[in-house]
Amino acid sequence: MGKGVILYQSKYGAAAKYAEWLAEETCFDIMQTKEASVENLRRYDTIVLGGGVYASGIAGIGFLKKHLGQLKEKRIAVFCVGASPYEEKAFQELYARNFKDGLKGLPCFYCRGAWDEAEMSFPDRTMCRLLRKTVEKKDPDTLEPWEKALMEASGKACDWTDRRYLEPLLGFLREKR
Repeated sequence: MGKGVILYQSKYGAAAKYAEWLAEETCFDIMQTKEASVENLRRYDTIVLGGGVYASGIAGIGFLKKHLGQLKEKRIAVFCVGASPYEEKAFQELYARNFKDGLKGLPCFYCRGAWDEAEMSFPDRTMCRLLRKTVEKKDPDTLEPWEKALMEASGKACDWTDRRYLEPLLGFLREKR
């Protein structure tokens, strides 16, 4: 696997949990994206970025966009963490939105996260309530997977994190370059 580092940006803890599990499995170093700089990444062969999915964006992806030119010789992979169950169409839309220009073609892996409105910031909690009110008006048979997950998690604390979600990423990291 070579010498690697896991960068992560986590708002409520699920991406951090996956980053820690991945570090245990790979023996890679681990740091928050806000602590990272191109200078301190030069010594690594592999960079894995992990971040939560918020409003169709992957937290921390801006770091890669900003510094990709200086990191292009590195082996780079991304994992994203969301509360919704995996759904191919939604994942492809997420990928298309976040992996433009130089990032296109980078591997990205999905891990299911957690949900606890009691732990959310006021703006996030408010946004979820507004979304829920909109979704409640729809025919339940027409709901997207993320909408079903939103309705099912309403008022509950849910933790769907599971080490098994990391298996495809670990498989990629173990492949010869």
